Amino acid sequence: MVAVTDTKMDTGQLNHGALSLPETIGQSIANIAPTLTPALNISVVAGLAGVGSWLSYLIATIGCVFVGASISSLAKRHPEAGSYFVYIGRSFGPVAGAMAGWTMILAYLATAMAVVFGFPLFLNNLLGVFSITISLPEQIFFSLIFICAVAYAAYSDIQLSSRLALILESISIGIIIIITAMVVGKHGTIVDPVQLNIAKLPMGGVASAMAFAVFSFVGFESSATLAKESGDPQRNIPIAVVGSAAVAGLFFTIITYFMVLGMNDHADVIGNSSSPFADMTNAAKMPWAAGVVYFSAIISAFACCLACMNAGSRMMYSMGRYQFLHGSMGMVHKTHKTPYMAVFLCAAITAVFFLGLTPQTFLNAFNETGTIATYGFVVVYLGVALSASVDLKKAGLLKPVNVIVSIVGAALMLFVIYSSVYPWPAAPDQYLPEIFVGYLAIGLVWFLVLKSKSPTVLASIANDMEG
Repeated sequence: MVAVTDTKMDTGQLNHGALSLPETIGQSIANIAPTLTPALNISVVAGLAGVGSWLSYLIATIGCVFVGASISSLAKRHPEAGSYFVYIGRSFGPVAGAMAGWTMILAYLATAMAVVFGFPLFLNNLLGVFSITISLPEQIFFSLIFICAVAYAAYSDIQLSSRLALILESISIGIIIIITAMVVGKHGTIVDPVQLNIAKLPMGGVASAMAFAVFSFVGFESSATLAKESGDPQRNIPIAVVGSAAVAGLFFTIITYFMVLGMNDHADVIGNSSSPFADMTNAAKMPWAAGVVYFSAIISAFACCLACMNAGSRMMYSMGRYQFLHGSMGMVHKTHKTPYMAVFLCAAITAVFFLGLTPQTFLNAFNETGTIATYGFVVVYLGVALSASVDLKKAGLLKPVNVIVSIVGAALMLFVIYSSVYPWPAAPDQYLPEIFVGYLAIGLVWFLVLKSKSPTVLASIANDMEG
């Protein structure tokens, strides 16, 4: 077996230890982008789960917290930029690890694409308050500017971008909470007998909505990709991962409940809307609030897309350093200490697919890219839940509580996978599972060829891969 240094390019190092605990948490919170759920994501969940939407989010919260506990166990032992690529690879072998990294790259980039498709919707809703409309070419132009601005922030400095993401997301969440409280105050009560009647909730719809409910959480794990750049990662990463999942889940569950309450239990209106929060504020005779909310959604979209590029580029960086991807992905900017080539590739891929999918409506494209992203995240979450116990067993540290955490997390992720494909998705989503499997197949063929031609490259995953 070759030494690790034989498989590395001499391309410099990331900015080790630059991020404080709040900045590390900022990566996960920004990647979750809690503001986007009441602004847009809830439409898909409400369309499936109706008045049971809050329950879909509650179950998703439990699943993500258990997965987060598994991630925390792995992050304490393996604080690497490659995170899931490393975690799963060391438990189940290099090909499995490479597939995890391959899958997470898709997940982060598809999330970035979904956010970019959301941006013109938010912009239109904001301008609509002032009776301003912009044409489709103008929407596309502004969206490309949005991508460029995100890429520049990701290229510049990880500490700056993490701080910026946390500040922007905190502002937007605060705005959502204040306006929701005003709507509930006008409603006069917080008790909703319809939503709280568990026996009569549409459980089939609650189950079907689970996959997209989990999409609202995706990114809670992304702070693990910044382990090399976080100070005291064995402490900071677990706090950021589990804490962000728990806090975001509480926010989603409560906000969803109050939004359905604010619409007098007409969840179908939310489910058919591209501006659900505006519909709620309009119903409360607060039309002015829509502009504030969608301004905050634009802020949140920027923070989320930035977090996606930060996380996706770190996955590419780690895989590029060990020749699973082209070696240029492992290059680090001498001044900014960022994987700039990986950042630029993330931005380019996002822009190309944005342009390629614009013939559809932005809402359909948002749903499709968001669903593909969810497939990627959930599959890796399943792998991580299983890896945690395997890793601890190899180290002789496995305890019964670790097994329970792994089983619960894996079971809930399996349920999400099952409910996302059964019944088989209707148009226009009927081909999405096949597209996802096709992407996995391409990666598997590539890594098997790599294994046969360059076995020492894949063998390096068993060592201290990043130094």
